Amino acid sequence: MLTRDQNHHIFSSESGFHNHIVHHLLTLYGLGAPAEIIEKRYKENANYQRPAIQSKERTLEDLSNPENFKKYLNKEKYYRDYLVFWQDEIEKKGWENVLNEYVFAGDERADDLFGRLYGGKPRKTTSQRWLKCPGFLHPIIHLGFGIEFHQPAIIAEALAQTCLHDNWTGKFLQAAEKDAKSRTSSSSKTMPELLDEIRANKKLSTAAEWSDPNKVRDGIIARASEEMLKYTSQWNVTPENLEQKTAEMINSCIYYTAAAQNPPKQVHTPILPQKKYTSLLTNIQVKIDFYYMHCVNSSIFFPTFNAQSWLSTANKVRLLQWKGYLDLAMYASRRSPPLLLSEITDYTPAKPKEADWNGIFARLWNFEDDGHAVKLGRAVRNGELVSEAWESKNGGTTNGMATDGMRVKRDMWKKIGNMAIDSVEDTGVRWARSVGFEEAWKDYEDRPKKSQL
Repeated sequence: MLTRDQNHHIFSSESGFHNHIVHHLLTLYGLGAPAEIIEKRYKENANYQRPAIQSKERTLEDLSNPENFKKYLNKEKYYRDYLVFWQDEIEKKGWENVLNEYVFAGDERADDLFGRLYGGKPRKTTSQRWLKCPGFLHPIIHLGFGIEFHQPAIIAEALAQTCLHDNWTGKFLQAAEKDAKSRTSSSSKTMPELLDEIRANKKLSTAAEWSDPNKVRDGIIARASEEMLKYTSQWNVTPENLEQKTAEMINSCIYYTAAAQNPPKQVHTPILPQKKYTSLLTNIQVKIDFYYMHCVNSSIFFPTFNAQSWLSTANKVRLLQWKGYLDLAMYASRRSPPLLLSEITDYTPAKPKEADWNGIFARLWNFEDDGHAVKLGRAVRNGELVSEAWESKNGGTTNGMATDGMRVKRDMWKKIGNMAIDSVEDTGVRWARSVGFEEAWKDYEDRPKKSQL
């Protein structure tokens, strides 16, 4: 039987936070980290994981019956049961055939699991009220690692994890797909163009409220779904432009993740007790949005998906199309922050002597966290490699194809890599959350004076 980790649950806590150990270790391995570093990072993160508890009910018979398969979906106590089911299926049929049958077949069951790939397990309070969502895109990230590194056991975990996520994200993406197909006369635009238009649309860009438990579901979908669909319908992937649109998606989510900062501005502060006001320059330290970061960390796998000979071109197009839909909605859900390219182009690394990729990766290897930071660094470097072939070299075209969908270019990539490691090594909470809201920045400090020059 396929086995990998019999000890740990796919969720590290009952609050729904994910076990990222396999992501962390494979990313370190993929970047050439030494064995002692990989072992050290594993030990740091293994000690707080939940045990993988077997449910007391016998459910495997039901899971093998298509009519009863969905009965146990979105119920995390059946993780071990789902894991064993997928391990058995993969051993009998091969992982490629299992994915084509259960995820990419296009029938009702497959579309349900396909939608769940893009989800993030919501966190609940003890009263079962939704509190906040720890992230998005976790199942597809886990699946991506399994496919990239050819690990059937990890693919089985990814499928078991997928079954435990709810499908509201998938329902939105399926609605966006249906809407786009109905708009036969809809124009086609690049993702940066659509990001600019989303920010300019006041209803959509302000649809999410700081108090919303989930700012995509309770903000964008609940208050501005028609406006959102207007923009998702204009990002179109075809078999002919699949490779270009893959690069555009990767480039664009890195662009809005890095460019959404809180630069210098004047604020009026009361001076007590005289109650007079003075104007001060605020220049908040650089931080990366936690939710945007997941869009970047998942982007690295789409060239891998495109390279799979067993996966149909139609499904490669659909995988990317839905990722683009979610990226646009994610940008809007954080109050569509202004995207300031100068925050990237003018960035000064905190450690100039370690500012090349070797230095960035060495610092990420030695950074103690659950793996988010090193995944981000690797995904940014991947963005550079993928985007190089599409950078404007002659009149805005490469091989006759427009490249205006690529706003991150040349030396900007290493600057973003430095932003990533500098920001998590800096003081304060490592990741900002929902950076289009002023509330997201209230506990951060001013940047060092050298960055204000």
